[in-house]
Amino acid sequence: MSAVKNIALRLIPFLAAYLIVLALLNLGIIDDYYFATLVTICINIILAASLNLVVGFTGQLSLGHAGFMAIGAYTCAIITMRMPTLLGFVIGVFAGAALAAVAGVLVGLPTLRLRGDYLAIATLGMAEIIRVAVLNMDDVTNGAAGLSGIPRFVDWNSLFLFTALTLALLWNYIRSSQGRRAIAVREDEIAAEAIGINTTRAKVQAFTIGAFFAGVGGALYASYFYVLKPEQFGFLKSIDILVIVVLGGLGSMTGTIIAAALLAIVSVMLADIASARMIVYALLLILTMIFRPGGLMGSRELSLKVFGLGKKKDDAKPAEKEVAQ
Repeated sequence: MSAVKNIALRLIPFLAAYLIVLALLNLGIIDDYYFATLVTICINIILAASLNLVVGFTGQLSLGHAGFMAIGAYTCAIITMRMPTLLGFVIGVFAGAALAAVAGVLVGLPTLRLRGDYLAIATLGMAEIIRVAVLNMDDVTNGAAGLSGIPRFVDWNSLFLFTALTLALLWNYIRSSQGRRAIAVREDEIAAEAIGINTTRAKVQAFTIGAFFAGVGGALYASYFYVLKPEQFGFLKSIDILVIVVLGGLGSMTGTIIAAALLAIVSVMLADIASARMIVYALLLILTMIFRPGGLMGSRELSLKVFGLGKKKDDAKPAEKEVAQ
């Protein structure tokens, strides 16, 4: 019964969010403009949560997430333009995610032996290579002109499904033995090696999973916004995703969700002065680093009992109770 109860606790916040938004859509309170903002929030949650696995939980600074997003977006777009059906969309999402994961393995094996700034530069270079490759593959990606008229299959049901699955799968991975190895690498790589953890394998595995879900986010982006251009996946896109991770808190999934929603709301408020968006982002980061160096949530989760992401307070160990409080 306790296992069933834990599953029910995990489902409650997801089910509540789904029903509330569905009701608002049916009542017409959420129009097309606000729904586009909601799509942006959910895609950013997928992208930032997958990057948080690499940066926050594994401790590897990556600036190449936009490259994996581009692979997922263009793969899904090309498939759905040739097979404009729901089946084609599903195939496109998983094909894009799989190709992004393969790219993650190919990039991760040589680069994840690096650390710190060197790793960041290597992953940044990788993302630029992908963007330039997309730019020059005229026969496949239409080059600088990009792709347009991509069939739209993303609605609230599919958007919610992929977002919820991403969060659930990433959280379960973090709680698994493989995820614990990744966290051990973050805490002390030398100590992790000393107790027998294959640190390269742990880092590449987390990097590949992060790339997979970045591909999912890119595929959803392509299907909803139906226009793709190479410049959409440049350096600033990777920085946007990293800002969400840092603002929410390295190693906090609920912090990622809060930060993605907060920055989307800020973007909507600054729609008339889009040039000031990056200035506001910079100020938010400066204020966060001054007053909350660990991010809004640090490495903690918001109300573990409510979100079903941890033990009950009554069953938790004393040290866990202090963290929860």
